[in-house]
Amino acid sequence: MQLFIIGDVHGCYHTFQLLLERWNPAKERLIQVGDLIDRGNYSAEVLQLAQRLQEKHQENAVFLRGNHEQMMIDHIENGKTGGSWLFNGGEKTLHQFKAKDIPVESMLHWLRNTPLKWESPSLLVTHAGIGKNIPNPYDVHDPDGILWNRKKLKKLPKLQVIGHTPQQDGQASFTTASQHWNVDTGAYRGICLTGLKLQENGNYMEEINIPTDERDVQT
Repeated sequence: MQLFIIGDVHGCYHTFQLLLERWNPAKERLIQVGDLIDRGNYSAEVLQLAQRLQEKHQENAVFLRGNHEQMMIDHIENGKTGGSWLFNGGEKTLHQFKAKDIPVESMLHWLRNTPLKWESPSLLVTHAGIGKNIPNPYDVHDPDGILWNRKKLKKLPKLQVIGHTPQQDGQASFTTASQHWNVDTGAYRGICLTGLKLQENGNYMEEINIPTDERDVQT
């Protein structure tokens, strides 16, 4: 089955919907690299849409955990009234949930069950990638782990696909030295949301860039 890998959505619901129109569930596995929430205007709607897609398509719709989902989990579980999540977009997200009359705690079970990776013999998809010389890259609170890493990636025997660090030119980038794609193209910054289509063995097929809908980011 071919792959359709989508970058960081960050609450850009209308843009996400437009990109999903280019997904063929009969032939393509959808993998979203995390950071569905925060900064854009529709985090609650994006999470609800992701849940519906996963329920309908099961293993062919994969939503990975990003650092923003992890911050939201930590906030809910620890009962914090401040901290890193609120500072990094969580306060706006909480207001959006309240406006929709959705208890933010209702998302905890689904968020806890988001996987940290999707892997095949040819590919590894995570939020921020496997860095060099990291003893436990899957530690969800390690600043250099797969949810937070912004350092150079380790070259693996397989292709890596990540998001997390926005690319400034509105296109996914490929780094030859580490053999990885970055598909975060700054949707919440008003640039675009990107979907990368790959064959099952990792060979490139197509890149789709949807300009950010103004409704998703306007203040």
